[in-house]
Amino acid sequence: MTTRRTLLKSGISAAAVAGTGALLTSGAPAWAAPTYGGYVMGYFTESPNRIADDYGLHLAVSIDGLNWTPLNQNAAVVTPTAGTGGLRDPFIMRKQDNTFVVLATDLRGTDFSQPNQYIHIWDSPDLRSFTGYRRVRMHTMPTHTWAPEAFWDASRGQYGIVYSANSGGRDAFYVNYTNDFRTVSAAQVYFDPGFNVLDATVHVGSGMNYLYYKSFADGRLYGARSTSLAPRSFDRGTYTSGVVNGGIEAPIVVKANDRNEWFLWGDSFAPVNGELYVWRSGDIAGNGWTPLGKDRYTQPLNAKHPTITPITAAEHTALLARWGAPAWNRIKSYNFPDHLIRHAGTTARIDPYPFDPYADAQWRLRPGLANTSGLSFESVNMPGRYLRHTNYVLTLAANDGSATFAADATFYRTTGLADAGWTSLRSHNFPDRYIRHTNYQLRIDPISASSSEAARADATFQIGY
Repeated sequence: MTTRRTLLKSGISAAAVAGTGALLTSGAPAWAAPTYGGYVMGYFTESPNRIADDYGLHLAVSIDGLNWTPLNQNAAVVTPTAGTGGLRDPFIMRKQDNTFVVLATDLRGTDFSQPNQYIHIWDSPDLRSFTGYRRVRMHTMPTHTWAPEAFWDASRGQYGIVYSANSGGRDAFYVNYTNDFRTVSAAQVYFDPGFNVLDATVHVGSGMNYLYYKSFADGRLYGARSTSLAPRSFDRGTYTSGVVNGGIEAPIVVKANDRNEWFLWGDSFAPVNGELYVWRSGDIAGNGWTPLGKDRYTQPLNAKHPTITPITAAEHTALLARWGAPAWNRIKSYNFPDHLIRHAGTTARIDPYPFDPYADAQWRLRPGLANTSGLSFESVNMPGRYLRHTNYVLTLAANDGSATFAADATFYRTTGLADAGWTSLRSHNFPDRYIRHTNYQLRIDPISASSSEAARADATFQIGY
């Protein structure tokens, strides 16, 4: 559950707005787990000025779990039709029969003061279609039911659904058990360390289980561990120091599919909406999370409070075939990897993400206007306008159909001057000049392999989504 800290600043108590318990699990399944070759992310969207606010289920896919391709043009693939008519904090789980279930908070928008005892649930054979939509009541307390997630408890032979609720003046994590995600047992406390907690995520391991959460006592993310999945077993199991202080919530723990490497994702709360952060560790049992630079990952556009689930290579391919990759791209700076190429009016520049209008940083990659082996960059929200250089300065301008405009607006994608895994963009009509940023504005300058390291870095970018 994200953006609740604004309510705290407005004087509403932490107990009234603190968030959820959530669970990301692998467990000891009764079926043979598939060989995973990718990941799917579920999320809803928000942006700083509310332009991107959309409270349906969005999906993205990734091979490496760090760089994501939004599906369905980053539009929702399914939206609730009952309750508040919106969702937050979706969770995707692969069940014991190898199909999926989707859970989510029943809340549209940011009014976190409203009580709600229900959650949204869908069934899906493959995340290409969604059926059986229903709302399930989890408790009768006059409180919320935030960020529901689920896990398979092999010792019980049942699924546990965990979420945040407030009883007795403090937010804790509650659990209900179910066989079918339609009827549930009575709610009971799952995790209560004695202070308000927010947005937990658990990895179920072999012999040891790990629960990560945000503490409202100091605003940090912590990890707890337990040999049991039983209710209250994590209460006194915190084993880490705080990962980060303030500004981040909604932690989720993801293990790399093919190696012993772990990633901890966190979500920024208001007033910054739509920004995710990542830490890595080589050993979840240790206390060694280190921040991952934004050159290493690219989140889906405006994604909030995500869930990440491993999928097979075939499922990755099938999801792309069903929903499609975006018809637009975003372009990241190499030496300012939190900055994207955008237009601001007619000015072409790099600015730190997120911002609104977010579409200022979306580009349609067209065959080069002067040579189809090159590229021209057409604005998504200003169609018919392209990046072109005039007196070596890049601007956004309407295509006048002239040969001069076509030449000025055509560039060639080359090996990155600062990093061979990235891209540099060479001018068509000034072939010794490349797009680069100077004081955050874009221009074309003569740059070569013998140019300064700073100049080569300024002229290196990543074209992605």
